[in-house]
Amino acid sequence: MSVNLTQYQKIQKECATANALLVAVSKIKPVSDIKALYDAGQRDFGENYVQELVDKQTQLPEDIRWHFIGHLQSNKVKFIVPFVYLIHGVDSLKLLKEISKQGVKLNRRVNCLLQVHIAQEETKFGLDEKELQELVESVSNHPEAFAGVHIRGLMGMASFTENEAQIRQEFRQLTGWANKYLPAILTDDTTKILSFGMSGDYTIALEEGSTLVRIGSLLFGARN
Repeated sequence: MSVNLTQYQKIQKECATANALLVAVSKIKPVSDIKALYDAGQRDFGENYVQELVDKQTQLPEDIRWHFIGHLQSNKVKFIVPFVYLIHGVDSLKLLKEISKQGVKLNRRVNCLLQVHIAQEETKFGLDEKELQELVESVSNHPEAFAGVHIRGLMGMASFTENEAQIRQEFRQLTGWANKYLPAILTDDTTKILSFGMSGDYTIALEEGSTLVRIGSLLFGARN
C-alpha cells in the first residue's frame, strides 16, 4: 500500500480548519489504495479518465462521491452522468449542453464547475473571461436549456511555478471572476464552490479561499 495516512490526516485537518473539501486524486492508482483511504474516512475521490472511473465505480463502495476532474469529451459524458457527483472541467457551452441533455434523460441535475483558464501556460484547458461571460449569459437567458445541470462554481489551475505571488494572483483572479459572474446563475442557496489548489500549492489555495482542493501525489505517492 502506497497511501500516506499521516499526510492524509494532516491535510484533512488543514482542510477542515479552512472549511474546504479534500478530493483525493486517485487516477491510475489501484482500487486497493482507494479502499485504504476510504477505510481511513475519505469519501471524495477524483478521476481523470472516463473508462477508469467507470471501472473503479463498480468495484468500490456506493457512498463514494466521484469527481471527474479531467478533460471531458462530449461523446463520453453519458458514461459518467448516472453516478458522478461533480464534474469539474466544463470548459465549453457545447459540453455543458451535452451534460444537461444526458442529465435530463435520467431525471438528474448534474453538479458542474466551469473551468477557467488562469495559468500562463497555454496547455491548460479552460474558459477565458469573455468565454465565461458568454456562457453565463447563455445559461441565465435560457435556463430551460440547462435543466439537467446544476452549476456550482468555478475550477482552475495555477501556473506551475515557484513564484508564490503569481500563484496567489491567479487564484484571486478566479475568485474575482466567480464574484463577478456567478451571481447571475447561482440562484438558490447552494454554497458556491471554488476549486483550486493541488499538491504543490494547496496551502496557498486554502489561504486564498479555496473551498475544494485536489490532492494526489501527497496522498498516494508519485505517479509513474
